[in-house]
Amino acid sequence: MLEISPEKVCYVVVKARAFDEDLPSLDEDDPDDHVRQELVAFINSLTITERIHLVALAWLGRGTFDKDEWESAVEEARDAHNQHTARYLLGIPMLGDYLEEGLAQLGYYCEEFEMGRM
Repeated sequence: MLEISPEKVCYVVVKARAFDEDLPSLDEDDPDDHVRQELVAFINSLTITERIHLVALAWLGRGTFDKDEWESAVEEARDAHNQHTARYLLGIPMLGDYLEEGLAQLGYYCEEFEMGRM
């Protein structure tokens, strides 16, 4: 069902929340934005399938789809996939919360994993 490890998603949750906290004080093109750079590099290192599932999880957590529509969310994310997944995801306010909620709807919880350790 889920084709990205919950550990990887939880890592993105931690980094996305850190990015959201720093957002008011940083410019998008700030070379000192290490959290953003780390998060972009991590997302870009994922396989295409993992990126698709990460987007679908964000949509699930945001309420765009519900748990029963998981396969539809994955299909729509697959259809929309391009080389700008990291930019797209970082443009979603509260990304960490949405990813964590999406995981929870599928029965996974970040508390089960060492948050932020990859």
